[in-house]
Amino acid sequence: MSQFDLHHRIAEDPAPTLVFFTSPACAACRHLKLVLREVQARHPDWRIYEIDAEQEGGLVREFEVFHLPALFLFSDGNYHRALDCEARVEAIERAIEEALQLPPEEAP
Repeated sequence: MSQFDLHHRIAEDPAPTLVFFTSPACAACRHLKLVLREVQARHPDWRIYEIDAEQEGGLVREFEVFHLPALFLFSDGNYHRALDCEARVEAIERAIEEALQLPPEEAP
């Protein structure tokens, strides 16, 4: 996923969408990637877009990513918030459900 198609895909999708910033050298990212696969299996209607932070510096700056991994939640094309939770399926599901109960925020 690149900066040239990310916003277009997010804008067109009403489903909860996670934007996941990662890097091949990041061990925590590799763990979270496995957890997100399970989240995706449990919620096939949710979208998860993986962004390689080393390749997509423009998106890293736009989203103000200061650490990896980083997760950002969108729904109905609207930014909701950065997710800061444990890398466990249940914690991610709960964080998403709670965030979606709140109004959208201004995108970074």
